[in-house]
Amino acid sequence: MTLLHAAQPCDRAAMTMWKTIISSSRTVEAVLQILLDVLADWPEHSTCTSDGDRTDVFSLAATVVMWEILQVPCQSHIVVMYFPHLFVHLLFQVFFSTLDMPEEIKILWNGCQEEHGLATSPNRFAVRTLKSLLCFLQYGDVVMAMDCKHGWDTLLCVDTHHYAVGLLPGEMRHASIGLCSSIALHLLQVLSTQELCWDLPAMALLVKVLKCLGPRECGGSVVKISSRYLQSKCRERHCLVFRTLLKLIDDPSMDDPQVQLLSIRLFQDMMEYFMEERAKLLENPVHQSILPLFFHYPDKNPHVAEASWETLLCAAKFLKKRDLKNLVKEEKLWKLAECLLAEDRSRAAEHLRQALPYLQSPQEPLREAAVRFTGEPGLPPRPGSFCHPGPTPWSPGCPRGCCRPPAAVPWGASMRQGPG
Repeated sequence: MTLLHAAQPCDRAAMTMWKTIISSSRTVEAVLQILLDVLADWPEHSTCTSDGDRTDVFSLAATVVMWEILQVPCQSHIVVMYFPHLFVHLLFQVFFSTLDMPEEIKILWNGCQEEHGLATSPNRFAVRTLKSLLCFLQYGDVVMAMDCKHGWDTLLCVDTHHYAVGLLPGEMRHASIGLCSSIALHLLQVLSTQELCWDLPAMALLVKVLKCLGPRECGGSVVKISSRYLQSKCRERHCLVFRTLLKLIDDPSMDDPQVQLLSIRLFQDMMEYFMEERAKLLENPVHQSILPLFFHYPDKNPHVAEASWETLLCAAKFLKKRDLKNLVKEEKLWKLAECLLAEDRSRAAEHLRQALPYLQSPQEPLREAAVRFTGEPGLPPRPGSFCHPGPTPWSPGCPRGCCRPPAAVPWGASMRQGPG
């Protein structure tokens, strides 16, 4: 810490000392943990140095050290071990250095530029360090893919940062599911145990990497975190909580009924809490919840089925969809496809993408619901199924005569009873 404070621009003498420390297996892990502690606190980390002086050390100084370390061979297994922490902290440093640049940081950065000949800004330097980390672990293809999609530039813009935060994990999933899983586990651990100044981008990143984990690994932690953020007054946090819960609800492979039930009930509680405001920011995730709730309506677990029905009714009220509300009340949900397409045909592809995973559900009633929704092979296509290139509502003038009202559905009065 004294070295970070005394030589923040990391001159040649300081870098020689850092290389010596990092090259030793006895010291590398402890030192890397200290650098991570500093990286985690933007813009400064308050500490007491070895000479007893209480002082602030800037996280950007630790970033400069990490960048230099990544340019030379070192204890690579330690970098692999702490990769999730390094990745998350560097990514969020890009975010904060784009939003906020205190005068002290500007002074420090001027010294760094003179020392290292860096013709760039602090946020671009954080991106460069993030690229070095990925290349150090031989994931240069991820760096190139982001370059091709202008992802790094998108990450540097305040208005598009959240989009890039989603794009980067997507590219990393192609390279290694294990990398994204480790990042997701780290985010869950941190969000579950600490109050963070950067919890908003952390939640945004968690939504994107959550699919890399199985329900057993993350379900309970996600519900716990979501419950806490329900108390927040920030609408963006509410939107992220909606999307996070939706990931759990919209998981056909969910093998924990208790987590499924808690997720649905919490989703319902949030809609009822914001019913009067109907914040525009929350409407899209509520709309996306309609199909998952529909597919869980015939769930074998009666508590999940009942919660799905009640939450679907709540979603219809939240969105002020009278036709949908009537279908739910009258338990005529086999008409859902017709209702959704009559309302907005442009969402047809989105509905199909949501429905397809349920065809592989371990529960037969959920598979049956997905088959009925998408169109059952060998039977006359139902309204909203696929007699034409895309889903079409019922049309008496269909040239093939296949778009006609549905025959009686052998599901009884309630889909919750399962197939007849």
